Amino acid sequence: MTLPFGYIARNLAARRLTTTLTAGGMALVVYVFATVLMLAAGLEQTLVSTGQDDNVIVIRRAAQTEVQSGVDRAQAGVVESLGDIAVGRDGQKLVSKEVVVLINLPKRDSNKPSNVVIRGVTPVGVDLRPQAKLVEGRMFRPGTAEVIAGRSIAGRFQGAGLGETLRFASSDWTVVGIFDAGRTGFDSEIWGDSEQMMQAFRRLSFSALVFRLADTSRFDAVKTEIESDPRLTLEAKRETRFYADQSELLSKFISYLGTTISVIFSIGAVIGAMITMYASVASRTAEIGTLRALGFSRTAILVAFLVEALLLGAIGGVVGLVAASFMQAIAISTMNFQTFAELAFTFTLTPRIIVVSLSFALAMGFVGGFLPAARAARMNIVDALRAA
Repeated sequence: MTLPFGYIARNLAARRLTTTLTAGGMALVVYVFATVLMLAAGLEQTLVSTGQDDNVIVIRRAAQTEVQSGVDRAQAGVVESLGDIAVGRDGQKLVSKEVVVLINLPKRDSNKPSNVVIRGVTPVGVDLRPQAKLVEGRMFRPGTAEVIAGRSIAGRFQGAGLGETLRFASSDWTVVGIFDAGRTGFDSEIWGDSEQMMQAFRRLSFSALVFRLADTSRFDAVKTEIESDPRLTLEAKRETRFYADQSELLSKFISYLGTTISVIFSIGAVIGAMITMYASVASRTAEIGTLRALGFSRTAILVAFLVEALLLGAIGGVVGLVAASFMQAIAISTMNFQTFAELAFTFTLTPRIIVVSLSFALAMGFVGGFLPAARAARMNIVDALRAA
């Protein structure tokens, strides 16, 4: 015979203060835990969604980023001649030879400098990134000292707003447009004409080539063809995989650090739950004895108190997740450990984070409630009634 769920819930409601304090402690831990996971997920999603699965990026072998890479014009010509590159409506191959450089710009709010990615692209390169859409101004004109800035860059850095002027590579560059890349990594970049960037930065080689596959299932064959060609010292990756690799180091660091902090905090929450449940057992000694006298088994008593502790954890988990969900409205920036450039992203709450956070809350409730529940179940009927 099991105890009704309503009876268990009413016991929590009868002790409003202790229930609120204990559930609040658990909610705080879940809030920290979920926020850290959302931070890592937001970073990963920002970089993974930066790429297109049918786009291929080609960089120098062993280079981790485009900034470190170099592809000379002869190598670029070999790659450009591949038969698996898609062709646009105008009959031109969808391949973009790009230059990627880091520059230092001061922020608007603090005047502190930070690294920003300058990307030299071709008109085809812009078309290969359909997630980037102009929201203000116009596109830069090839062959001119004009650039367009990502939305997060325009708002945070001096000289990056529409109509303003940026000074880098010993030249003045006019910002003629602002683009929104849908909260991807491109939002943290400034784009201009590839050949103009080559001249301005005195580069003899491109940083990378980006092209679209005519048949995305042919990626492995194309990758093998590029990497086995003795004329090339290049490697090819799907654009999505390339940017996912860039997020791996930082997202893992954030996850490990946040999990460690959350586990430390959870010890306090578990102790709080344990104290609450022990107090509940002590104040309900006569009640427990009566329940046993009415025929409820030790197992039923154990389960009832465990369910009570799990309810505390569930309440704390839900409250913590609700509080953490408001963080999605906040955009933050950090340094990408791979490129050492500024990267803006948002907190992202995913179904996986919801499940993991609630499981974490229930685990705290279970650990905190098991010993008090076991103590209640071990009570002797006569001793419990006599203690009353």
